[in-house]
Amino acid sequence: MKNYILKRLIIAIPTILGITIFIFVGMRIIPGDPLKYVETEGLGYIELTKEELELQRASLGLDRPYYIQYAVWIKDVINGDFGFSFFTTEPISTIFGRRSPISIEIALIAIFFSFIIGVPLGMLCAVLRNTIFDNISRVGVTLFIAMPSFWLGMLIILFCVLILEWRPPLKLIQIWDDPGGNLAIVLLPGFTLGIGLSAVIARITRSSALEIFHEDYIRTARAKGLYESLVVWRHVLKNSLLPVVTTLGVALGSLLGGSVSVEKAFGVPGMGNLLVAGIEARDWMMIQNLILIYGIIYTLINLVVDISYAYIDPRIRYD
Repeated sequence: MKNYILKRLIIAIPTILGITIFIFVGMRIIPGDPLKYVETEGLGYIELTKEELELQRASLGLDRPYYIQYAVWIKDVINGDFGFSFFTTEPISTIFGRRSPISIEIALIAIFFSFIIGVPLGMLCAVLRNTIFDNISRVGVTLFIAMPSFWLGMLIILFCVLILEWRPPLKLIQIWDDPGGNLAIVLLPGFTLGIGLSAVIARITRSSALEIFHEDYIRTARAKGLYESLVVWRHVLKNSLLPVVTTLGVALGSLLGGSVSVEKAFGVPGMGNLLVAGIEARDWMMIQNLILIYGIIYTLINLVVDISYAYIDPRIRYD
């Protein structure tokens, strides 16, 4: 196992380097010049003259050859320097440290709800397969899979505002400052994402459990006289979790960086909203480093998922 973890860590290095090249090239070939217009206090956006534009490029090192720009960027990232936002002049690492806890909380809440709803529902559908409960559940699961998260979020907002006469705060509240206020911000977005993901988890759990029900070791367990509940709990459930863990691992990486629409719908000041703001403001440095951070997080999560396989399924061994 140690050798496997070491090999995966070594493989992760060229993966992350490939991500950096992809991001760097992508940011250079997209149309538009983010430095052409600069926001000024009181005057809005003004267009720089050719001389001002050249000075601005030189100050940011954008007049150098591409390979030098890339090398400088990688060196800064390795040293923990993600640069400054073009428009707020605030260090990106500071902005990331302030916004990321909110997105992490939302992602973890979504994973929590998807697991506690999706796995039991999927197992129940597999045990009661082809019954009325199973058929109704499958219709509901399909409905929630097809339902866009931002639309479900808007329904939940309307329900809270019109029926419960309550609306979540729209400001950044950290959990260590005000746990109650922080929960009011992250709970509904996390629940909204969790409901959609739980439908996917329920479908995967049901399909996986139905396959395992036909395995020889399940027939052997029944032939030995084990109670059906014990067969389901000890043998079927545990072995059904392998594809569920894979899905949740991939989903966690997506939730950390891809819950843009839900964060927008709820007005949550998380990473998704930050990325959208960066794109709208054409904050080139912000976009480049945020996408890199997402790529690193995604790679590490996939590594953890792969390692967790051996602990969930003892049949899996790595050389």
